[in-house]
Amino acid sequence: MVDRVTATPEALVLIRQLQDQYGPELMFYQSGGCCDNSSPNCYLPGELTIGPYDVHLGAIGGVPFYISASQYEYWQHTQLIIDVFDGQGGTFSLECGSGKSFITRSRLFTDEEAAQLPGA
Repeated sequence: MVDRVTATPEALVLIRQLQDQYGPELMFYQSGGCCDNSSPNCYLPGELTIGPYDVHLGAIGGVPFYISASQYEYWQHTQLIIDVFDGQGGTFSLECGSGKSFITRSRLFTDEEAAQLPGA
């Protein structure tokens, strides 16, 4: 089975660092843009309310990852690959100030992978 969201080794290291700093209970939300860019944001529980129109894509580093239903419509044919770059991303994400930022890369699912996805 193919994952809808994955993380690079560098992203997994940063997630572990954030868990060491803030505790194991974190969550990700793929932002749709505006003032927090179009980036994956990492939050503490309760900092962002997950609503009935949000889609749980999976987990990275044991941390749940969500996206809005409207964003999911655009991204449903792609695998989200969470990576890290050096620099400040200008988001509300927990890594802000660390000198590193999460970034979303993506690739289209192959026909074979798409056939394995739920609801295919």
